[in-house]
Amino acid sequence: MNRYLLLAALSLGIAAPALAQHEGHGTIQTPAPQAPAAPKPAPQTPTPKTPVPQPQRAAPAEPHAQHDHGGKPAAAALDPHAGHKMAEEFVDPPEAGNDVPPDAPAEFAADRFFGVDDMNRARGILRDEHGGALTYKIMGDMIEYRSQDGEDGYAWNGEAWFGGDIDRFVIKTEGEGGEDIESAEIQALYSRAWDHVTDLQIGIRQDIEPNPSRTYLALGFETVLPYWFEVEGALFVGERGQVLGRLDGNYDFQLTQRLVLQPRAEVNFAAKDDAAIGLGSGLSDAEVGLRLRYEFQREFAPYIGVSWERKFGDTADYARADGESAETTSFVIGLRAWY
Repeated sequence: MNRYLLLAALSLGIAAPALAQHEGHGTIQTPAPQAPAAPKPAPQTPTPKTPVPQPQRAAPAEPHAQHDHGGKPAAAALDPHAGHKMAEEFVDPPEAGNDVPPDAPAEFAADRFFGVDDMNRARGILRDEHGGALTYKIMGDMIEYRSQDGEDGYAWNGEAWFGGDIDRFVIKTEGEGGEDIESAEIQALYSRAWDHVTDLQIGIRQDIEPNPSRTYLALGFETVLPYWFEVEGALFVGERGQVLGRLDGNYDFQLTQRLVLQPRAEVNFAAKDDAAIGLGSGLSDAEVGLRLRYEFQREFAPYIGVSWERKFGDTADYARADGESAETTSFVIGLRAWY
């Protein structure tokens, strides 16, 4: 019995270290958790720059530019005159307008349905309404009250015409006065367009005042100079051999669409004295005015302004002898209207 207990104790003493070593090798070692690695930054793509357009230059001709990819000659290379043909087609096109125009139609469709008289009348109306129409205009350029040296006065200047673009019949009148009419005249003229801005005129001028009245042959013109200066001139030949001259002009400064400032000037000449009507030779008189008008409509424009008049030479002497002043300055209020 003792022998068996001894053998068992020896067996346990030998087996215990082996079991301990076996348990150490059999245990699964779990590694400690590690922090996740930081992600690598994504590679940056450079922002493309907007290319600056450069002037295109013609590429130099290549030796093989006339051949296609297959090595065959291009069509332009086969025709030695192809370049000349293209130059004639695009560089030097044929002139236009050299073809012979077709003959004017001798028959019209409307003639089949309407009589000859009706068609002739209709064609006449068509011609009149496209350049041959007759029209008219009545214009009071200056209709004004004048206050000068405490005295009241008035003046007028206007015209009316009837006709077409080329030929017209024109009536002109102007004058001035105070208690009585001091000067007044009327002209009846035939007007003919010389070009698109100038009319030539011929007719009769009749002076109503002063007495004794005078009658003249009138030769004149109306024109528009560059920058829209309106100018009129006339030569008057009297029955007694008297020769008079007149030149006047004006210009419109368009301050606004409705407000217009107009300077105006007129000068008169005489070839010799006419004591009966108080007219001296040379520069007889002149008038310079400045008027500001407001155009409620183009056809209706009241105005205010100032006018300066001066007589010269023997004409001034005749005026002083009659108790009149040779120089006057007037404040004016008036109306410019036309129909």
